[in-house]
Amino acid sequence: MSAPESDEQLAERLATAAGRLLDELRADSGLEGKALGTEGDARANALLCRELRAARPDDALLSEEEKDDAARLAHRRVWIVDPLDGTREYGEGRRDWAVHVALAIDGVASVGAVALPGQGVTLTSGAPIALVPANTPPRMLVSRTRPAAEAVFVAERLDAELVAMGSAGAKAMAVVQGQADIYLHTGGQYEWDNCAPAAVAAAAGLHVSRVDGSPIRYNNPDPYLPDLLICRKELADAVLRLAAAYRPAQE
Repeated sequence: MSAPESDEQLAERLATAAGRLLDELRADSGLEGKALGTEGDARANALLCRELRAARPDDALLSEEEKDDAARLAHRRVWIVDPLDGTREYGEGRRDWAVHVALAIDGVASVGAVALPGQGVTLTSGAPIALVPANTPPRMLVSRTRPAAEAVFVAERLDAELVAMGSAGAKAMAVVQGQADIYLHTGGQYEWDNCAPAAVAAAAGLHVSRVDGSPIRYNNPDPYLPDLLICRKELADAVLRLAAAYRPAQE
């Protein structure tokens, strides 16, 4: 008799399956742009929610593409998923998009899987990869379309190279994989944008926190999260100090 599927195995299996579904849809549907992104979101969400409810019927679920149910607040275990992180990149035929499947336990990002179908990999908290040496100079990830002023401020003072990239999951996993060293985001996200990336990054030995250094808590009544820092631990103190020193330019 085979052993029951662990939470880590479940997260990895479902993130990978949703990524495969999205790859096939993009290749075969004839859709593109916004229409492709909308259809991909819907189909990946249906797969993830169906499978999670079947495999973990006693757990709660928070998905970007589902109507929020406040009953989740009474649960210790809440699955938090983003069926397609980087809808715009996906619709444009780019590689920097992801699928997020996470489990928060008592508000902590405890299990996570981030599928990167464009790279053919799924990174998970259950099998963290070894960190490679840091880049010199450090590399900081920013949004393709709206780099945060705080990130630019910190990068200039660290002599860091700015690297534009798409989805939150792709950025966070670039730090895990050693392609970059700092992901500082202050433009606002939601719990599904960073719960899985946070779990994977923490398991790999990276620093994960709010931009003021406080821990990130999940399964809140309002799933909005203002900011996030994922970076090499040896850079965390400097990044946090510089972020605290940032003052917006006066109009």
